[in-house]
Amino acid sequence: MDRQQDFVLRTLEERDIRFVRLWFTDVLGTLKSVSVAPAELEAAFEEGIGFDGSAIEGFTRVYEADMVAMPDPSTFQVFPFEGAGSGESARMFCDIQTPDGSPSWADPRHVLRRALRKAADKGFTFYTHPEIEFFLLANHPTDGTRPTPVDSGGYFDHTTHATARDFRRQAVLALERIGISVEFSHHETAPGQQEIDLRYADALATADNIMTFRHVIKEVALFQGVSATFMPKPFTDLAGNGMHTHLSLFEGERNAFHDPGDPMTLSKTAKAFIAGMLHHAQEYTAVTNQWVNSYKRLFGVQTNSVNEAPSSICWGHLNRSALVRVPRYGKPHSARVEIRSVDAACNPYLTFAVLLTAGLKGIEEGYELPPGAEDDVWSLSPEERRALGYQDLPHDLSEALGYMEKSELVAEALGEQIFDFFLKNKRAEWDEYRRQVTAYERRRYLPFL
Repeated sequence: MDRQQDFVLRTLEERDIRFVRLWFTDVLGTLKSVSVAPAELEAAFEEGIGFDGSAIEGFTRVYEADMVAMPDPSTFQVFPFEGAGSGESARMFCDIQTPDGSPSWADPRHVLRRALRKAADKGFTFYTHPEIEFFLLANHPTDGTRPTPVDSGGYFDHTTHATARDFRRQAVLALERIGISVEFSHHETAPGQQEIDLRYADALATADNIMTFRHVIKEVALFQGVSATFMPKPFTDLAGNGMHTHLSLFEGERNAFHDPGDPMTLSKTAKAFIAGMLHHAQEYTAVTNQWVNSYKRLFGVQTNSVNEAPSSICWGHLNRSALVRVPRYGKPHSARVEIRSVDAACNPYLTFAVLLTAGLKGIEEGYELPPGAEDDVWSLSPEERRALGYQDLPHDLSEALGYMEKSELVAEALGEQIFDFFLKNKRAEWDEYRRQVTAYERRRYLPFL
């Protein structure tokens, strides 16, 4: 037994923890959980917990259903706020294996680990820093009717309301109590919309933190009598929920994106990384924006006051209308790029894997970075964008899947099993969506057709 496993077992005994939740995610990014008694955990460290992989989205086929969840003791965290008078609980993320001990190719954590190993072979460590948006709702209708935001606030407003009072304060305290560092929190542009920014960390830790973040936010909301949603675009006329994500590569202690001699202080590595993300953007968008609803956010109301989602493939220095933005930063250590298309409902493991793979491809192949966009891209007409050489992101999930299906890069990043399952699953989602007759169609056409 290693030192970290021993620490976990001692902590369970010393704090009288009764429930240990073992977490993992399916291919679509849904959190899965199995609870074990502390007395069973030592055996779980040695042998794992067996389960039926064929019952999990994208994991395996019926005739090879046996899978094993191996707890990762480095992710152990006590959840002191979930005890509800019956003792504290704790959680660990798991790595999914086959019965012979091999990593499962269907495990999203394994997909990201493979991409990180490829970066490490080139001397890089990949860091990410997400800005996560979500709505707080006073109700949560399940019949398709419009929900009600908990407030009428706008960007950076200091709101006071009867429900979810001091919600962000309670949420940030809960996150920090379980070791997730928060950098900023504030009200976003739309009524009821919030943003909480996590401090940067290596990509695997960040992906684990995002999954934990979603769980904690929903739990805190329920405790306060409201609900939280990360749905990309719950309202037609309001902003959507993005997850603008800052990315950087380090070589040891040195930020590989910084070059003090460059006019923009961007290194050749950074420029090639950005060029890789731009070149392959159409191919990986089905992963970073995986739901039918995701494209309502990207191609919704195109005004600066309502939409901060990019729809054109370009980059800009400080340009928030571009797909990739290079923020202003003070210290060399802070050099980074920001991708703005990612939404808050993605699978973070797969998203970080495809973004890293695209950026590394740019570095490997020496992609040239095109000129940056200085214009407000949102205000340009389609003809003006085409004249400037800006291609559009895919307009809907079906178009995104068409690009993904032809992409060797995404197939390499995800692995054959997840790549094939993802395409099949999302084609089915699109087919179901396009068959639906909506309330909009009935309102528009029934009166005169």
